[in-house]
Amino acid sequence: MNDKVAVIILAAGLGKRMKSGKAKVLHEVLGKSMILYVLETAQAIAGNNLIAVIGHQAEIVRKKVSGAFKVEFAYQDEQLGTGHAVKCAIPHIAENVENIIILCGDVPLISRNTLKSLFEYHLETKRDISILVVDVDEPKGYGRIIMDDSGNVSGIKEEADATADEKSIKTVNSGIYCITKECLLKSINEIKADNAQEEYYLTDIISIAYNKKKSIGALRGQDQKELIGINSLQDLNMAENFMQHTVNNNF
Repeated sequence: MNDKVAVIILAAGLGKRMKSGKAKVLHEVLGKSMILYVLETAQAIAGNNLIAVIGHQAEIVRKKVSGAFKVEFAYQDEQLGTGHAVKCAIPHIAENVENIIILCGDVPLISRNTLKSLFEYHLETKRDISILVVDVDEPKGYGRIIMDDSGNVSGIKEEADATADEKSIKTVNSGIYCITKECLLKSINEIKADNAQEEYYLTDIISIAYNKKKSIGALRGQDQKELIGINSLQDLNMAENFMQHTVNNNF
């Protein structure tokens, strides 16, 4: 645990593909809301330096989370994208914090070992931004990791904005980052909504920082299952099966 790191958890979405009126992060895996798994893992790294960005059913999410964790809440009134969500969290970051881990509230299988590895990699390599990435056989739908000739990450292209060549890249973004507070504060306001979705993508911070000559690295996750984002009932069922398998193997 490190008191100079904070974790921002993006948990404002409704999740239309869940076919439910319930906020996405409140859907349960083995009887427990998925955001509680994410917070448990985050707490192991950052203690109580936790910020949850909430929006849809904000008060219900806040009540669920507050019953188990000490968390700062940031409110995202309009769903304007992940970049906007992180911007909403910035006023809640403690003054002594030097690095920020950004997580999604719909990735309940992420382990503390993987998160710890990302944070250690970030510190050891003295990166401004470190991204947890994964290689997949079917990258459709994921943001592709763009590298320069020196092996530095130069950008992330979302599926809707990627060229045919970029769509062939099989190294994809997990949506999990570690970033210095200084880099975040200097880059977040430069994100623009000039994309197919007309949203403020957090992923754009990579190309912004790269153009400022910042050091951006990628750590490959070893277990693709950990990085499954829950976007549908099928995903939820898959995550529950994986988690049940893990529970069974531990007894």
